[in-house]
Amino acid sequence: MKAAVVIFPGSNREHDIAAALEASSGRKPVFVWHGEAEIPPVDLIVLPGGFSHGDYLRCGAMAAHSPVMRAVKTRAEQGVAVLGVCNGFQILTEAGLLPGALLVNAGRKFICRNVNLRVETSQSLFTNRYERDQVLSVPMAHNEGNYVADGDELDRLEGEGLVAFRYCRADGGTGDNPNGSARDIAGVFNRSKTVLGMMPHPENASDPAVGSIDGKGLFDSLAAALK
Repeated sequence: MKAAVVIFPGSNREHDIAAALEASSGRKPVFVWHGEAEIPPVDLIVLPGGFSHGDYLRCGAMAAHSPVMRAVKTRAEQGVAVLGVCNGFQILTEAGLLPGALLVNAGRKFICRNVNLRVETSQSLFTNRYERDQVLSVPMAHNEGNYVADGDELDRLEGEGLVAFRYCRADGGTGDNPNGSARDIAGVFNRSKTVLGMMPHPENASDPAVGSIDGKGLFDSLAAALK
């Protein structure tokens, strides 16, 4: 699997996610600066977490207009897999590659802690190494992770099976939503399930040294699907 990690001014998880990708695929990803107009031939494009452009305007709003995003959109339209984590998810919504938007957390405070995620489907490039309804413990670190969309859009996402992960309790039940996201949504796909955006950081739960490998399945899934 060949992967490219896009770096924006203010990105801060690019090396974390590159290490997770290399551990699962055996290949080092390439880094692409946001000002580049082209992306080399790859199987996967990753938009990492951080605070692109200092989160001025809205989170991800400026990054969505970076020169590289034209290439990201073109590749996504051609079916290349795209993963956006945290700020990367915000960028994908601002760029129109995913529906909805990310607003300030319901408690209006930055949240940095482990959260429980329920896997909503194992039928995707990103989740084929998980079981449906499997509960993961994964770190989150964000101030604007409150996912919103209008009722019709939320119904469509539900009806088409495009919700990837939901916040949940340790037993998989509802009741532990850290940021107020509509319907406990923590991650969504595009219609073809080739683009995934999620707020928690699976790359920071991919090594026993950090206390959890619950996020490693996502990168193993990609490596298996895109080998």
